[in-house]
Parts: sequence; C-alpha cells; structure tokens
Amino acid sequence: MASTQFFIFAILAVLVPSILATDFVVGDDKGWTIGFDYQTWADGKEFHVGDRLIFKYRKGNHNVLKVNGTGFQQCVAPAGTVPLTSGNDVILLATSGRKWYICGFPTHCANGQKLAITVLDGLSPAPSPTPTPAAPSPKAARGSVAPVHYWWNY
Repeated sequence: MASTQFFIFAILAVLVPSILATDFVVGDDKGWTIGFDYQTWADGKEFHVGDRLIFKYRKGNHNVLKVNGTGFQQCVAPAGTVPLTSGNDVILLATSGRKWYICGFPTHCANGQKLAITVLDGLSPAPSPTPTPAAPSPKAARGSVAPVHYWWNY
C-alpha cells in the first residue's frame, strides 16, 4: 500500500509541473515584431519557473537575444550572445528573477521590440479547496460537529 502511494506521488511530482506550466506566445496574435508594446502585453501576467515563452516571427526578419538589464536599456547584446533565429523560438523559464529579451536587428529594439519580465519561483498557487461540512445527520446530537470531507480523502 505504501509503495503504491509513493509511486503515485512520484508520478504526480513529475507530471504536475509540466501540466500546470503555461506557454506564453509573446505578443499573442501579433507575435514578435516592431511597433508593439510588449510591456503592456506582459502587464497582469504571472510568469513562473517551468513556463515557456514562445517568440513567433517570420524567420529572417527578427531574432531573439537574451540580455541583462543594461543591454535591455541600451538595446545592446553582450559580445558573444547567440541569437535565436528559428521564427518559433521557445524559451523555458528555468529560474526565477528578472529576464530581458530584445530583437538584435538594427533599430528594432529601439522601436519597442523588447520584453522584460519577472519570473516567480514555482508554479502558480492553486486555490485552496474550501472544506464544505456535510449536512448533520438527523441523529446528530445538538452541538456535535459534522465531519468535514476533503477531496484528498477519496
């Protein structure tokens, strides 16, 4: 019995993070392009470790460079930074903290093709189940407490 419970727990520990992770298509239907406000797009979104950013664009027209805060402000990638160029670039958010991305094509970053986000540790917190007390049985004595049933007891 205990080994079965451990096995189920081990499977859930592996599967749940990938099931709960979110794929964010940067810019939604606009994709990764110039003339779009990516900071407004990111406002109100929560990015968590395990989520993925997907940069969609026409190959050859843009690229994606991961930079630091200074590179983001100055629209310059550090020497040796290798751009992503597939047109369907997927970035796994593997660590928490600030992340910065720019397009390295001339003038694109200066024209708004850049994204700064904060990645939060772990998955989005799931809402806690609200225990619902069962209706007291007609035979329950006055002042007795009805049992509480939780979903994990089944």
